[in-house]
Amino acid sequence: MSVDPLATATAPQQGGPSVALRGLSHWYGSGAMERQVLQGIDLEIHPGEVVLLTGPSGCGKTTLLTLVGALRQVQEGSVRVLGQELLDSNRRQRQRLRRQIGMIFQGHNLLGFLSAEQNVQMGSDLLPDLGYRARRDQAREWLRAVGLGDHLGKLPHDLSGGQKQRVAIARALASHPRLLLADEPTAALDSRSGREVVELLRGLAREQGCAVLMVTHDPRILDVADRLVRMEDGCLQEQEDMRPLVNATA
Repeated sequence: MSVDPLATATAPQQGGPSVALRGLSHWYGSGAMERQVLQGIDLEIHPGEVVLLTGPSGCGKTTLLTLVGALRQVQEGSVRVLGQELLDSNRRQRQRLRRQIGMIFQGHNLLGFLSAEQNVQMGSDLLPDLGYRARRDQAREWLRAVGLGDHLGKLPHDLSGGQKQRVAIARALASHPRLLLADEPTAALDSRSGREVVELLRGLAREQGCAVLMVTHDPRILDVADRLVRMEDGCLQEQEDMRPLVNATA
């Protein structure tokens, strides 16, 4: 029997915002080489909301994503993610939080010695009380959902760049995250594949209450957003509510 990967995800969590940033600032380097890359960022993202983050290259978008994803130590300001404050958090606390966050990187980060199915199953392995066969079946369903049902056994070096990206997306979704962070997830995909992927992400947000923060330069997918946030020179310049536009064109 076929498994609907969205239908088997964990129930959405109720409460406050999934992400709440207050006065977030960040620097690289030290002394004369010190450079501020984020300046007093305030942002909230709620369960089930899809937020697209745009702006020129080098403006701080990826740095913001890695701080929200508990991949960097917060230097200044409050970063509360899924109810946990990351300022002054320790390594173990951040590792525990990351188990609830799905991340899609530009560089794929697939393990070259594992098949597409095995790479995706790594995401399912984070789910408690799920047997091996159920994890395998879910990995296969997610790969079918991103159009790779015929590539289950292929190793990464046998896949194109766009196919690797879709495997990485399926792996992130397989963990049924409460928060999904995506860095240019459609950059290596054609228009049709890109549309299918972002529809999957929006479905996860709507049906399972997962908050989605996506960095993108792709104008083809702006209509999936509830809100569009623009960053420039380390500052949030504007926030545009896209829901009236989506409702008007529905």
